[in-house]
Amino acid sequence: MSAMAHEKRDGSGRWLALGALLGALLFAALPVMAQDQTTQAEPATVEVVEEVPQDAEQTTLEVTTATGEEDDEAGVDFEEELRALSDNAWWRWLILLGLIFIGLILGKVVQSVLQRVGEKMDGRGWTARSEFFTDAASPVKLLVFTIALSSGLAQLQMGEAVRDITLKALQLLIYISIFWYAFNLVAIVEVLLGKVAEKSDNSLNKQLIPIIRKTLRVFLIVVATLFIAQNIFGQQIGAWLAGFGIAGLAVSLAAQDSLKNLFGSITILLDRPFQVGDRIKYDEFDGIVEDIGFRSTKVRTLAGHLVTVPNSNIVNDPIENVTKRPTIRRIMNITITYDTPPDKIRQAVQILRDILDEEGIREPLHPVVNGDELPPRVFFNEFNDMSLNIFLIYWYGPPVWWDFLEHGERLNLQIFEEFEKAGIDFAFPTQTLHLANDPKRQLAIQMLGNTPGGGEE
Repeated sequence: MSAMAHEKRDGSGRWLALGALLGALLFAALPVMAQDQTTQAEPATVEVVEEVPQDAEQTTLEVTTATGEEDDEAGVDFEEELRALSDNAWWRWLILLGLIFIGLILGKVVQSVLQRVGEKMDGRGWTARSEFFTDAASPVKLLVFTIALSSGLAQLQMGEAVRDITLKALQLLIYISIFWYAFNLVAIVEVLLGKVAEKSDNSLNKQLIPIIRKTLRVFLIVVATLFIAQNIFGQQIGAWLAGFGIAGLAVSLAAQDSLKNLFGSITILLDRPFQVGDRIKYDEFDGIVEDIGFRSTKVRTLAGHLVTVPNSNIVNDPIENVTKRPTIRRIMNITITYDTPPDKIRQAVQILRDILDEEGIREPLHPVVNGDELPPRVFFNEFNDMSLNIFLIYWYGPPVWWDFLEHGERLNLQIFEEFEKAGIDFAFPTQTLHLANDPKRQLAIQMLGNTPGGGEE
């Protein structure tokens, strides 16, 4: 992606994140501001002192009005602060305005330089490296402006309270620029994960990238808010962390099933038992994986139906990945009749071996799996109840289903033709009944007994 496209894509996201950070900081500052207002608006207290003189018969009550020395010290004299600012000479204010203007111009120049460097690196294919410069453009602009503003404010004479507020504001801008840069650097993670996702046709990878990016950025916003709230506004973040922990526990308990499916999708992503486009067998379903989401996986069965399976179930149950098989194994039991003589049986076995070794048939039947060749095998192996069995097995590779069916058809026709030429009959389950009164199939009965001539027949 180009640097300009990256700026357009993430521009709204950055300003939204910056607004969220400032809003959270304002929320953190409200208690401090409210406390100051309470201190300033605290009414005078009436202290009643009962003074007992030496003469016990007379008692007087002395009523004094006190504001409290500590309250006077804690309050801010705004008139004094404004007077201190107004006592600055006009040229000090002019220096401040000049430095602000210089900071804006210099920040814009630095921003343009960093963006151009990033664009050149992106043009050379160094996308990840270019992000270091393009992501730093806007934060560095803010940092340069903050430095110029700090130099200008240093020329003014101001009271202690105003100076304290000014220093905190400058620190806030510096922290924002630092966290802003870290916020933008998350794009490097997105670029690196995007390169990994391009190598695999897996929609889960592409869906996971924006989730990771948003999660990291939300984490940075939370960390920045807590850090600034504690170091600038003096807030105690222990209660905040406890609240976040309780809220996280409640969310996790309420979304157990969703979390199981989410971790199931992450397991599928890391373990890769299948990918989009693979044919799998799960439970009673056999089909093609169409999509792998965060909650479920969609499988298009061979019948055309779309099945949605929760990811938590997939990671806990066995799955057969048909696409990942190195070959397609075929087992054939060719049966011939019992009245086939032994030489014909040997001839049948040899015919099958010769057919499997013919050109056009043998090429896909000698695959190499894990360094071992798998040649076809033919044996006369069984005396069945109604036939003699010739066992044939071969492995077809590569495992392209439609090519396998076409090859099997040619093999079947050739076996049928060669057996017919050799006069070898295929056996099939049959029963022959001879009926006594059937004129077409008369029984030949031979009577055993003595003949009239005294001999035996």
